[in-house]
Amino acid sequence: MNFLTYVRYFISFFNYFCMAFTILLSVIYIVQLIISFVKVRKNDKTRQSNDYGRYVSSENLLPISLLVPAYNEEENIVSNIKSLMKIDYPQFEIVVVNDGSTDSTHDRILETFGLYRIESAVKTSIPTKEVRGVYYNIEYPNLIYIDKENGGKSDALNAGINVSSYPLFACLDADSRIEPDALLKLSIEFLKNTDTIVAGGLVRIANGFKIRDGRIRGFSMPSKMIERFQIVEYYRSFLSGRVSWGATNSMLIVSGAFGVFKKQAVIEVGGYKTNTVGEDMEIVVRLHKYMRANRRKYKIIFCEDAVCWTQGPMSVADIRSQRRRWQIGLLDTLISHASMFLNPRYGIIGLLAIPYNWIFELLGAVVEVLGYFIIPFSLVLGELNMFFFIMYFILAVLLGIILSIGSLILEQYTRKSTMSAKQCLSLSLYAMLENFGYRQMITLFRVEGLLKYRKLRKTWGTIKRKEVEQ
Repeated sequence: MNFLTYVRYFISFFNYFCMAFTILLSVIYIVQLIISFVKVRKNDKTRQSNDYGRYVSSENLLPISLLVPAYNEEENIVSNIKSLMKIDYPQFEIVVVNDGSTDSTHDRILETFGLYRIESAVKTSIPTKEVRGVYYNIEYPNLIYIDKENGGKSDALNAGINVSSYPLFACLDADSRIEPDALLKLSIEFLKNTDTIVAGGLVRIANGFKIRDGRIRGFSMPSKMIERFQIVEYYRSFLSGRVSWGATNSMLIVSGAFGVFKKQAVIEVGGYKTNTVGEDMEIVVRLHKYMRANRRKYKIIFCEDAVCWTQGPMSVADIRSQRRRWQIGLLDTLISHASMFLNPRYGIIGLLAIPYNWIFELLGAVVEVLGYFIIPFSLVLGELNMFFFIMYFILAVLLGIILSIGSLILEQYTRKSTMSAKQCLSLSLYAMLENFGYRQMITLFRVEGLLKYRKLRKTWGTIKRKEVEQ
């Protein structure tokens, strides 16, 4: 057989492989969406019968430390701290960690809150870069500020864990805005089941929403299409994906923007890994691995009713940097814990969750990009039936539309009156349009992250922020 014959065989195989791959992924996504609908409906009925307010004065409610790593966050850091001070929780502390910022983050915090340096004996449970000083002001008794050498977000979180006083901690991004009762809803999960070691909250894109004191004051559609696409994308990712994984205690990531952890469990596994950009996924996978290896009961849950708002990238350059970093973090975590792949010792994590992330979240992007080139090429060579091509294209597009609109319906179900009917219909249109350009662009960025893994695996990159309205 000559070379062209081998090429034709490969193209024919790849076309059928793509169809089988897409059908399998479609089935998985539809099952996830169904599980999410059932879970959200069940949780909604439970919430209607619970009075969360009675837990505020409960002596059993665990105190919590809010860890806020900050690097060059002069635009938002002061307003974020003020917002956190207003959360609805009986006993908490805010631990802000300045990770060697080169802008005026340090000066703005000291000046705004009148902080002064104190002599503090820090218990070094987890090694970190040098802490240059710990600051305090008696007028703000629940605010602690740490100034340290730059070591990255993970190192800043580890420093915050060392200084923190309470058994639970929440990791928050410096631009995050959490709803007043969000921490209460997550911490209650630790009371419901003492085996809970991590509780993740729902992250929503703040772009377009008017938020004051963590509460929605109105919504107007963002001016940029890239922001509108992200709103739809986040609904699909969190309300369909993470709800279903959380329901089976097999969620592998709790967003670095908002999650609550049992501090002792994190200390036991050595804290956050500092040589990765995917620390939020890596720490969760390591906790799964440690708990299952030691045959300890544990729960890692997702609570869609606990909401945090964060700014999404507002330019193609910024979203490219973000998505490359996410894919690099995914690959780094999967490589670090490769021994869990199809390992029955780790139960559903090793047999289902880890393989799913390898095959669909990681390699799926490569398959999709190859399809962009091979399928049209096979049409030119006459190796692909036009009917087959059209059916494949319709299936792929319909899958994206069904998932996105299904997630919007879930959003409306869980957040009644957040958006008007007109705005919801408008976002439904973008749920369709994202399949014609935006989705392909994101997939290319993900593959770029894989190709540049060695070069960028320790590089966070930067995303421009604008000051959030308070």
